[in-house]
Amino acid sequence: MSLQSLARCALAAAVTLAAAACATAPAPSSPATPVASALPVEVPEIRRPMDETAAWWFRDGAAQAASRGAMEGTARNVILFVGDGMSLATVAAARIHQGQRRGQAGEENRLSWEHFPATALSKTYNTDQQTPDSAGTMSAMATGAKTRAGLISVAQSMYFDDCTGLQDGRLVTLWELAADAGMATGVVTTTRITHATPASTLAHSPNRNWENDTQVPAEAKAAGCTDIARQMVENAHGHGPQVMLGGGRAHFMTAAQADPEYPDRKGQRGDGVDLVALWQQRHPDGVYAWNAEQLAAAPVEAPLLGLFEPGHMQFEHDRPNDAAGEPSLAEMTRAAITRLERNPEGFVLLVEGGRIDHAHHGGNAYRALTETVALSDAVQAAVEATSDDTLILVTADHAHTMSFVGYPGRGNPILGKVAKVDRHGEAEQSTDRDGLPYTTLVYANGPGYVGDDGRPDLSQVDTTGPDYLQEATVPMGSESHGGDDVGIWATGPGSHAVRGSVEQNTIFHFMLQSTPHLRNAFCVRGGCTADGVPVELPRP
Repeated sequence: MSLQSLARCALAAAVTLAAAACATAPAPSSPATPVASALPVEVPEIRRPMDETAAWWFRDGAAQAASRGAMEGTARNVILFVGDGMSLATVAAARIHQGQRRGQAGEENRLSWEHFPATALSKTYNTDQQTPDSAGTMSAMATGAKTRAGLISVAQSMYFDDCTGLQDGRLVTLWELAADAGMATGVVTTTRITHATPASTLAHSPNRNWENDTQVPAEAKAAGCTDIARQMVENAHGHGPQVMLGGGRAHFMTAAQADPEYPDRKGQRGDGVDLVALWQQRHPDGVYAWNAEQLAAAPVEAPLLGLFEPGHMQFEHDRPNDAAGEPSLAEMTRAAITRLERNPEGFVLLVEGGRIDHAHHGGNAYRALTETVALSDAVQAAVEATSDDTLILVTADHAHTMSFVGYPGRGNPILGKVAKVDRHGEAEQSTDRDGLPYTTLVYANGPGYVGDDGRPDLSQVDTTGPDYLQEATVPMGSESHGGDDVGIWATGPGSHAVRGSVEQNTIFHFMLQSTPHLRNAFCVRGGCTADGVPVELPRP
């Protein structure tokens, strides 16, 4: 039997339970991997690079979700929380950090999503990189198919910076499918709205950096590529998102427009198109806000566009110092849900804690942990603002290189230096082989490298301060992503399917299959099995 026949049989067994269809197939070269499920299903390991197309990834993700029972979900709403760069080490350190800020030892604390009943591991690699980037990873979650690093919701048949094949390469996103089904959609982030993670919900581009028109080369424009900001406003599915909240207003303003918060700064668009005005034309009853006060005053029955910085929003630690006033991630989450829940058909919402990643790149664990705690507050706000008809998933797009090391005693400051506790309960400073103290949190690479002159003596250094950069082993101007798996935590209808180890694109299928209205609307387009499982890659 050919490899393609084996793939078809495996899919049939996983999706339609027609296991007999594969009864005559010879055993694959590697042992079959049992899927943890109430259903008697096995999915053989059959993947080879030659098999990987967007359609193949989509069918494989559908099989993984269906075999775990996602089709039994009855969700009306879906909220996907993405902690950008939120590795498992980040989660562990942030829970301790939050607990210690509350006066606890810290280890016994739980972040809001750690109370969720369902957990899984997500394999984050891109189709061309072991260690992934945010564009390829969020595209996998948004479209149900893995793709290359740097690409925004287009198939791996396309290449970075090349618009060739864009018409065939576009992959419909869950947010676009939801809009077509009459559901409300929203995007909330602490980064620029046009940054890789939020962009992947509504835009399609072979280059994540084409955020405004001046960044798109002339030949790319001639080939049909459009900048990300314009795509997010002019999205052809429904009327576009009812709620967009985040930073990046410079990409929506013309070069002739002065920023409302920083009058000495201008917009970055060179085409003369005021995208804020264009959004308001598409949403005549909509409200635009650029500070926290305006957000708080916006009517809940109106669509909402909030752009709170020319670039990324402030780190949570620095947010109180913003003169104009910026909303917290939790406040933006509540504002989005309050508006989206008014739609009788339900809603799909992305909430990204995007600056966890930026703090890690800067080698700054303090801000990375503080941003993670802010995401936990936003998740808790969503739990309190929704009922049992909402599927909530929390995950990360990729990991980072921050490590949790040494043998610190229980309750030792997570940002502090490692101190052991002896059998008498006395703390004793741990040192390296040269007698120098070291911190619990370190990075494998990044700007904190100090090896040229030997390790510094940290005895008199406050490593818990917000501006301290943790030591790094390899010198780099920016700390890199990590290639390790990240967590998925879930609660609500369909969350029981979130278990085991899954490919990252399966997260899309968990959301799609667990939402009957969205699933049924998808099947009307065609591409569902006789059992109603969406398996065919949707076309624009």
